[in-house]
Amino acid sequence: MRSRRPLTTIAALMVVLASAGCAQTAPPAASADRPASGQDFPLTVDNCGEQVVFDAAPQSVILLESAPVTILDGLGVLDRVVARAGSFPDGYYAADLAARIDGIEVLSDDIDTSGHLTMSSEVVLAREPDLALGLPEGMTREALRDGGVNTLIHPVYCESGVGDTTFDTLYELVLTYGSIFDESARAQDLVDDLEARVAAVENDTADAAPRTAAVLYPSVGGGPLYAYGRASMAHPQLEAAGFDNAFADASERVFEVSIEELISRDPDALILLYQGDEEGVLEEVAGLPGADALRAVERGDVLLQLFNFTEPPTPLSVTGLERIVERFGPGS
Repeated sequence: MRSRRPLTTIAALMVVLASAGCAQTAPPAASADRPASGQDFPLTVDNCGEQVVFDAAPQSVILLESAPVTILDGLGVLDRVVARAGSFPDGYYAADLAARIDGIEVLSDDIDTSGHLTMSSEVVLAREPDLALGLPEGMTREALRDGGVNTLIHPVYCESGVGDTTFDTLYELVLTYGSIFDESARAQDLVDDLEARVAAVENDTADAAPRTAAVLYPSVGGGPLYAYGRASMAHPQLEAAGFDNAFADASERVFEVSIEELISRDPDALILLYQGDEEGVLEEVAGLPGADALRAVERGDVLLQLFNFTEPPTPLSVTGLERIVERFGPGS
């Protein structure tokens, strides 16, 4: 099982406990051995190079992407979400959780073919939250901050990124959110459970025969084909499932790829990510010129996977890992 790391090891989302005033002494930093509690506020988070200050644990949250749902639920704070925007397919969640999400006010569920949400800051500010999770196109962190709303962006979406993504990226993010929401004990329990599930899969795939896979995002209806490299959660997910990432030589998180390049790498399996409806996703790839030469297409070794089962790192990524192994087997 992976060793525990302190919160400060994640560069893009690092918790630093700040003093309440310039003349005061800052309290000691939170750690896995000393969970954060109420007296540790104010809390300063370094998020994508921005210093985000929390005077107290957030009580009114707007979700501007679906990825944080399972972290918030695992921390027991999903009831603090007052509104949401984007795509939240029931396929991600157990029935009880899906019902609770359905009960949250919807600001917008309109996303484009590349999975992006566009909306204005005014729509968020009108709800008077104290925290927005996610930053859609058409919205700026500055506008939200000027309106009294803190914003956190998932670290893998930062322009600087986090380098090569690993499951530790996920564990550290959960622990960081645990400090922000003053639920460090629950965060540690969630990390322990996730680590155990990943370790169980890795044990099953330890003796896997060599095989390759590519994780792609097709634009249904025409448009670019995207592939995922080492900075994405797809990379450690494939490794844990017993695959070599066909695009492991790419340091980027996601990038446009040609069908010719995909054919030249000819992975044993394809995992096609999508948001919304899966209709047309497989056909989009299979219909590309020369795609019938791909052995994964020829053999039907293709898995359609809702986007958050892989990207970005969240507890759903562990469920997605289990789904990959269930679909393709341990490869031994």
